[in-house]
Amino acid sequence: MIDLRSDTLTLPDRPMLETILAAHLGDDGRLNAAGRGEDATVNRLEDMSAALTGKEAGLLCTSGTLGNQAAVLTWCRPGDTVLVNDLQHLDRSEKTAFDPRFGQMKKAIYHLDANFQPDLAEIEAQCKTGKIKLLCLENTHNYTGGTCITEASLKKIHDLASQYHVPVHMDGARLFNASLYLKTPVDQLCQYVDSVQFCFSKGLGAPVGSVLCGSRDFIRNAKETRKLMGGAMRQAGIIAAPAIYALEHNIQRLQEDHDNCAACAAQLQDLKKITVQKHVQTNILMLDVVPSGITPQEFCDRAKAKGLWIRPIINTSVRLVFYKGITRQDALDAAAIIRQLDAEL
Repeated sequence: MIDLRSDTLTLPDRPMLETILAAHLGDDGRLNAAGRGEDATVNRLEDMSAALTGKEAGLLCTSGTLGNQAAVLTWCRPGDTVLVNDLQHLDRSEKTAFDPRFGQMKKAIYHLDANFQPDLAEIEAQCKTGKIKLLCLENTHNYTGGTCITEASLKKIHDLASQYHVPVHMDGARLFNASLYLKTPVDQLCQYVDSVQFCFSKGLGAPVGSVLCGSRDFIRNAKETRKLMGGAMRQAGIIAAPAIYALEHNIQRLQEDHDNCAACAAQLQDLKKITVQKHVQTNILMLDVVPSGITPQEFCDRAKAKGLWIRPIINTSVRLVFYKGITRQDALDAAAIIRQLDAEL
């Protein structure tokens, strides 16, 4: 079975797992006067992450959802309005900030333009209302097929938001994929946002964990938010050690995932009943199955029967995600299965 449901399916290799045995552990939940915990491995990871993103401090979280929601709940209060994209993972899948049981926030919407960049005119129109307390971006953008916000767009967004005193948070779950595609260092992209979250457990290949980065004061407050959400940890160096290994060894290898995704897409350009994503940028490939006359779930069921495990996305499409452990032959075999399905429809 070729499993392309998500890059969260990466498995740690032995050298990564062995870092856990050598990790210096402590109680990350017991803070000193500077707000740092007692787990030296966590502290090292947070410092590495802050340096990579060009921020003052970092905060280890168990998931991207926790990192994003801790950020939003630190920037905002119940009743505040948060500006999000209409297909943003932070809203569509995570939901906490806007759930009446929890964050109790309101949302305003902006769209992406034809080049998959946030629509500046829509953002400005929303900011002009004076109601927006936080602007959220996503880079890469999951539900549009791993597309990237360019440095030029980020600068324009930052300058615009600054005029209206609106902070910017970036969900950078796959930030290093964006950096690689754009050929732009991570800290250069992150200079235009006030806080950023990225994941270790997707393409970087660690078993678990994400980090939230921002100013020292913001992270100190976010640490309190994380605690309120049940996210404080004890000997969390067992999470941090593989994440450090991922940062040291797995960033450049993301190009292999991009190449495998592109190779699969190249085999699918002349399909009859399925519309293939035209501009493949990173490790995600979207297929619009509406023209086929069957539902995304039915398409996925037929694919699985032939040996390809994929998942439906946003009612109209299915998603293929390439990651560490998926070979070039897997990518070509996946394409062959999709071609066979297209011929049968």
